[in-house]
Amino acid sequence: MKSDDPLLKILACPLDKGPLTLLEAEDVLYNPRMRRRYPIVDGIPQLLPSSGEPVTDEEHERLVAVADRA
Repeated sequence: MKSDDPLLKILACPLDKGPLTLLEAEDVLYNPRMRRRYPIVDGIPQLLPSSGEPVTDEEHERLVAVADRA
């Protein structure tokens, strides 16, 4: 998935229904509000609530920094 993919405009977190941030280098969609990341497998976002992985405080800071650089 690329940052210019029109699908990104309609994708939302399955838990809080808010926008997600694409981290291309990590191949994940990230919700910084809930601190959950969702994998992208073979170009398909895995957006079931059970597929989201919680991240630690340190990982959250790293992912936010990556998103800011993008």
